[in-house]
Amino acid sequence: MSKVTVVGAGNVGATCANVLAVKNNVSEVVILDIKEGFAEGKAMDIMQTANLLGFSTRVTGVTNDYAATADSDVIVITSGLARKPGMTREELIGVNAGIVKNVVESALKYSPNAVLIIVSNPMDPMAYLANKVSGICRHRIIGLGGALDSSRFRYYISQALNANPNDIEAMVIGGHGDTTMVPVRSLASYKGVPVTSLLSEEEFEKVAAATKVGGATLTGLLGTSAWYAPGAASASMAEAVILDQKTVVSCGVFVKGEYGQDDLVIGVPVLLGKGGWEKIIELPLTEKEQELFKASADATRKVNDILKEQGLV
Repeated sequence: MSKVTVVGAGNVGATCANVLAVKNNVSEVVILDIKEGFAEGKAMDIMQTANLLGFSTRVTGVTNDYAATADSDVIVITSGLARKPGMTREELIGVNAGIVKNVVESALKYSPNAVLIIVSNPMDPMAYLANKVSGICRHRIIGLGGALDSSRFRYYISQALNANPNDIEAMVIGGHGDTTMVPVRSLASYKGVPVTSLLSEEEFEKVAAATKVGGATLTGLLGTSAWYAPGAASASMAEAVILDQKTVVSCGVFVKGEYGQDDLVIGVPVLLGKGGWEKIIELPLTEKEQELFKASADATRKVNDILKEQGLV
């Protein structure tokens, strides 16, 4: 028996729950939201596809009832506010930090051994906050960022090569932000062939630039944040933990000296398994990639400073 709780029944949370249900590798999914009846409705809608799609996962929804989430193996946290017109970054961080802190504490009260997957934005600082306030092992807290960004990176490479995204191996590290993520050119490949021999530096820079603004591009097209890819990415991470897949994924994790950084959550490749992330894998980065990663770490740390200034960590 395996159980996943998804906190937040919005587009990303509902998509995550739906993907988990359809793939049929989880026994139970609980969706929790603070809006009365919202999670219940999403769960009911998903369950009404069970006989159409042939899955047996049980999906239920609850309104702010953390007791129903008890004994979850994984808790996916998507809750938080989107930035509103006139709202400063500092205000958004302060509001969402309060929400995420409450969710982490409430969820762990009933599932003290769960692995946490942080999706709430700004993702890296929220995962950093979770590490500071939860009191649990850093290996059990994973930020979504790198998994989503890497998937977008593979998509844009496949577009440039007119290839199947499933044939692309590529990874994004660094902070989850338009200016902080680092698409790793030196290790990207297509069917084992280095992308450096298939795309010119100029062509790659176009791919990298498109990757970095991938989220903003979709927001511009949709009028709201994307949800299919973020939901699927968080579901795949939960599945890697549930099934003990030993999958290598770029995730936001708390580093203690790895990649020359400390006291920071930032995207790096990790091995995902039953207990969360099992180890950080240090990539042989080029000098330029190392410089970009350091700049990303510095920028991410400045955002964390806002949490400290507001007395949140």
